[in-house]
Amino acid sequence: MFPLSVLDLVSVKIDKTPADALTESLELAQLADGLGYLRYWVAEHHNMVGIASAATSVVIGYLAAGTKNIRVGAGGVMLPNHSPLIIAEQFGTLESLYPNRIDLGLGRAPGTDQLTWQALRRDPRASEQFPHDVQELQQFFEPVKEGQAVQAVPGGNLNVPLWMLGSSLFGAQLAAQMGLPYAFASHFAPASLDQALEQYRHFFKPSGQLENSYAMPCVSVIVADTNEQADFLFTSMQQRFLGMIRNQRGKLSPPIDDIENCWNPMEKAQVESMLSCAFVGDPETVTEKLQNFINRTHADELIVSAGIFDQGAKLHSYELLAGIRKQLVPA
Repeated sequence: MFPLSVLDLVSVKIDKTPADALTESLELAQLADGLGYLRYWVAEHHNMVGIASAATSVVIGYLAAGTKNIRVGAGGVMLPNHSPLIIAEQFGTLESLYPNRIDLGLGRAPGTDQLTWQALRRDPRASEQFPHDVQELQQFFEPVKEGQAVQAVPGGNLNVPLWMLGSSLFGAQLAAQMGLPYAFASHFAPASLDQALEQYRHFFKPSGQLENSYAMPCVSVIVADTNEQADFLFTSMQQRFLGMIRNQRGKLSPPIDDIENCWNPMEKAQVESMLSCAFVGDPETVTEKLQNFINRTHADELIVSAGIFDQGAKLHSYELLAGIRKQLVPA
């Protein structure tokens, strides 16, 4: 059975609140837990009215408390926004509360705009220290040494798995160099996917955490009973990405009957390029598309995002996808 996981953007919908988004995320996490999904990740974004996971570690604790077996984690924490010690303490606390269920994915981007980054009180050059900060964070999770002056409490002596996230070759090369599992953001930036995976595997060096390379691309998947229903649901994501390229980020919109009236040809081409790793359709259609993607990328696991407005349709999509998982085979 091919391993599938969930990336939840904790989307705030039009006419809804962040509290509503968090409640719906817990409902989806509980469903995913029961259906046997491997992990459930949320991501750090700031100053975005359509995403409610800014306090990422707090959301992870909420989701982990409401589930039993599924791994819960960050996909990811934007490390330049934080000191490594603070993140080690937060995720050391989570690991202490929910042993062997916490993942920590790390990103180099700020997860926001320049003005908001200033409000976070971070130095714009902080991203240049990212490789050093990852190493420092690793050290806080290692066995505490005698006489160690600064410890993460909780954190030291805890085995919190680190993941490297990326949408470019930099993250792939750093993940390979450090011997970390690698998650690629092909759900919104697919252009460098094949080259990044090739470099990651070619340059991978075994580490204490990981003996062999392990790649997990993120893709968007919407499954419905018919192709027409899935295409209709997909228009919410298409509207969101159209807003991104127009620099008009807002709450998630309901689906519409005719997406063609919303964009010009250039915008359509740009949105379709960004969503080239979105697989939409009925179970038979999506099974074929996902298997072709696995065969092409040799992915070890897929993590799936679904920007569906209606909660019932979203839950149903992940139910159908759980059935598809049984038919997927590794490359």
